[in-house]
Amino acid sequence: MTETRWGACLLGPAQARFRLWAPGAGAVLLERDGSAPAPMLAEADGWWSIETAAAAGDRYRYRVDGLLLPDPASRQQDGGVHDASVIVDTSRFAWKHADWRGRPWHETILYELHAGAMGGFRGVTEALPRLQALGVTAIELMPIAAFPGGRNWGYDGVLPFAPDSSLGTPEELAAMIDTAHGLGLMVFLDVVYNHFGPDGAYLHAVAKRFFHPEIHTPWGAAIAFDEPAVRAYFEENALYWLREFRFDGLRLDAVHAIADPDWLDQLARRLRAALPDRHIHLVLENEDNAARHLGADLFDAQWNDDGHNTLHRLLTGETEAYYVDYAEAPAEKLAAVLRQGFVFTGQHSRHREQPRGEPSAHLPPTAFVLFLQNHDQVGNRAFGERLAHLADADALAAATALLLLCPQIPMLFMGEEWGATAPFFFFTDHNAELAPLVRDGRRAEFAHFAAFQDEVRRESIPDPNDTETFARSIPDVAEAELPAHAAILARHRALLALRHHVIIPRLQGAQAIGADAVGEAAVVARWRLGDGAVLAIACNLGEAAVDTTLAGDLLHETRAGAAAALAAGRLDARCTVALLLDISAGTTDHG
Repeated sequence: MTETRWGACLLGPAQARFRLWAPGAGAVLLERDGSAPAPMLAEADGWWSIETAAAAGDRYRYRVDGLLLPDPASRQQDGGVHDASVIVDTSRFAWKHADWRGRPWHETILYELHAGAMGGFRGVTEALPRLQALGVTAIELMPIAAFPGGRNWGYDGVLPFAPDSSLGTPEELAAMIDTAHGLGLMVFLDVVYNHFGPDGAYLHAVAKRFFHPEIHTPWGAAIAFDEPAVRAYFEENALYWLREFRFDGLRLDAVHAIADPDWLDQLARRLRAALPDRHIHLVLENEDNAARHLGADLFDAQWNDDGHNTLHRLLTGETEAYYVDYAEAPAEKLAAVLRQGFVFTGQHSRHREQPRGEPSAHLPPTAFVLFLQNHDQVGNRAFGERLAHLADADALAAATALLLLCPQIPMLFMGEEWGATAPFFFFTDHNAELAPLVRDGRRAEFAHFAAFQDEVRRESIPDPNDTETFARSIPDVAEAELPAHAAILARHRALLALRHHVIIPRLQGAQAIGADAVGEAAVVARWRLGDGAVLAIACNLGEAAVDTTLAGDLLHETRAGAAAALAAGRLDARCTVALLLDISAGTTDHG
């Protein structure tokens, strides 16, 4: 077990050091089961520590000026977030694939999932062979840090080092990751470094310097990343997941809400320096479209919200809320996505009422994670509808082909591969005081939408704290055996097999050549791949055929007859065609 500044660290089989940052505290005690409270020693700059006899599995808490609390850096909880912390010895994890070093970034095909909705860590482990057969190369877990209650999206976590007990034990998490590595799958973790949840975040009480009350975020006071102890807390957290549990990568949630963006680059460099012999992948969610954070020694990629929003607008026609920025000329915006990654590279955003973004055309297409659905874009809808309920089936099939064959890194959301009918709601399990506030606050968020002007309609939005809300969000994998769903699954498998065979081997060094709108809902885009071959994709999500000059032999088609139509200069409605031309040999590669 690697020694850290924060939390309980085993120094041997029967000895441990406990450390807590509680600046301004008058007295701090360590309370362990079976032992008398022990005073901790005050150190410089608000640190408190004690070395004492202790072993893995021991339960403990801190008492700070009379307030009893779990360790803010707890590695495991004996129950909920207000209960005792438990010492974990990660050196006991029995790794069968300790020689795993990961996979290169360009091989990544992501599959985002909620561990609780898949039966916890054991349920995810059981699903891994199915996901390997699908063709994905990495699973991405929504946050697993300990949260209040028995079910939560994970973004209300308050103990970032502790896997929530409702999902399983640290040992079960390690076994899940080890099993994935044995199947050739990477495992990514979504981490939240921009805020803590509303229940159980004791750092607000014992370490006020952890926050900047004068800087506001949607979740309250901003975290004070200018404090060395705060930077150490999150850097050690990231290293804990990557080193002790052997996660292959991290996705950092909503970093636009981090008050010190320079810390992000510092974090990336520290993680890469600490683990130089492994493929470690770092991905951002950043509404600011700050391209400067993306690079070889920094972050591999950013979630491409511009790409999603443009495709969603084309597939559904929706233009409210942030879709207002994509209401006009959506095909031209899709061309921008395929040409340069971001749509907004400094232009004024109507939704944000300010300029947004930085130039991104210099970045490779693999610097962007593209998706049609994810937890946010489904779960933040009032009724959690998936695209299968919102879009024309042929148009969605065409968009899926674009997603899985274009050089950006594709991501699927759990159940998407078979067209799951289960919605994915926002769900929580808050206490009696918070639960009605969360319910009413969520319903109020939709008051400005045209469909929810009526109060009765808003009251029909599912209560996040109702157990049924969570139960209905669990996808039924048995659906995939039904004929209509089996066809969707077969299409995903075929497209991913094509990506593995034709795209991935040529993806390193790929650069966009250009992309143009050729109709109100159609684009043609080209990329020069790493071996010099040219990949061309024509995508028409509209209801009418369009004229196009793209021609050549067909690599893949989503509808019968597309090859002949394309050769004649016509791209059928709701159709995507991809061509791979080997310029040096003057031939077309057939998939």
